[in-house]
Amino acid sequence: MAYTSRDHQAGASPSPSADVVRNRLPTLFEVLSRRTHPPVDLFSFYIYMRDQQRSVDYLDFWLDVAQHMSLCRHYVRELRRSVLVGTPDLDKPESKRNSQALEAMGEIREGPSGPTMYASEKEKEQNAQMSAYLRDQAVPGGLYNESPASSQERRTRASTQLSSQHITSDSNSPMHSVAREDIRASAEKILYTFLLPGAEREITLPGSITTDITNAIEQDGRDDPEVFDVAKDYVFQAMERDAFPGFLRARALGNLIPPTIIARLIIGLISLFAAFWAALILIFLNRDRLTRCWVILPFTIGVYLLASYQYSLDPIMAIVGFSEYTPFNFSRIREPYVRKLLVQRSLMVLAWTIIIDAALCLLFILVPGKRL
Repeated sequence: MAYTSRDHQAGASPSPSADVVRNRLPTLFEVLSRRTHPPVDLFSFYIYMRDQQRSVDYLDFWLDVAQHMSLCRHYVRELRRSVLVGTPDLDKPESKRNSQALEAMGEIREGPSGPTMYASEKEKEQNAQMSAYLRDQAVPGGLYNESPASSQERRTRASTQLSSQHITSDSNSPMHSVAREDIRASAEKILYTFLLPGAEREITLPGSITTDITNAIEQDGRDDPEVFDVAKDYVFQAMERDAFPGFLRARALGNLIPPTIIARLIIGLISLFAAFWAALILIFLNRDRLTRCWVILPFTIGVYLLASYQYSLDPIMAIVGFSEYTPFNFSRIREPYVRKLLVQRSLMVLAWTIIIDAALCLLFILVPGKRL
């Protein structure tokens, strides 16, 4: 499968605040905030949403909104520093008001963008101040009176303008400064890609949410982060309810993906059929027990593969410390609690495999032979 730039964004390194020891399974917010390690990191969740859940557009929407918040923070932080360092024309009421608003925000730090219910009071207040400042700069009706041709041209420009940009949190680098037009283009790109009816990657949201966002961007000229808050919270709750439990079952309790699991079922059934066929042939040919010991091999392979299918887990691979995320691609298990869960589960699967395999082998090896 192709490794896209979106995969690269989702697979970025964990943040410096990543929890090293967690005696529980992670939450969705921790995964989206890059506070977890493989196999329950953001990259693994992205692969799961793309290949198994078939609803990666919701996660892409979340990532784009988070990137939009990062752009807004970067822009306001740079603007605030330029105001504090420079000498604004305080004789102008507008300049003085903007300067006071920027100073009142305080230092804006880069951090994970989460649902509003998880934000601290200080973060909520700062985000509200930032959104209010950006709303004051908005141009109402910026798109409302455009002709269809110019509107389409603007949509195309908004969809492509940010694709070649690389915005970082390095505030000291003038090469990566954010212009006001970049924020506008980012908001339009989200609207035209995910929210408008018939959009390229339209996601299903309540009609009232889509209408409110469309009117806010196209008629009121808004592009502040708060315009997406309701949609962002809705998408977060949908992923938390519908996709995330399955992701934890697949990645924290197993280490195989569906194509591999089905392949193990097929090979396991074939191997077990071959074992029964060979064992019966040897019995009815009245071969000695030493010769019949060869059935241990197909019985062991068959039972092991069927156990892997039943539990979606390769116990030996899990004990060694690897998890599969795409066919023939593996990652090392770095989340301590998940590693402990998988090892415990692997030992249980191995114990049942040995017991069932031993019972089948002893039955067909020790049963008296009779030549037909």
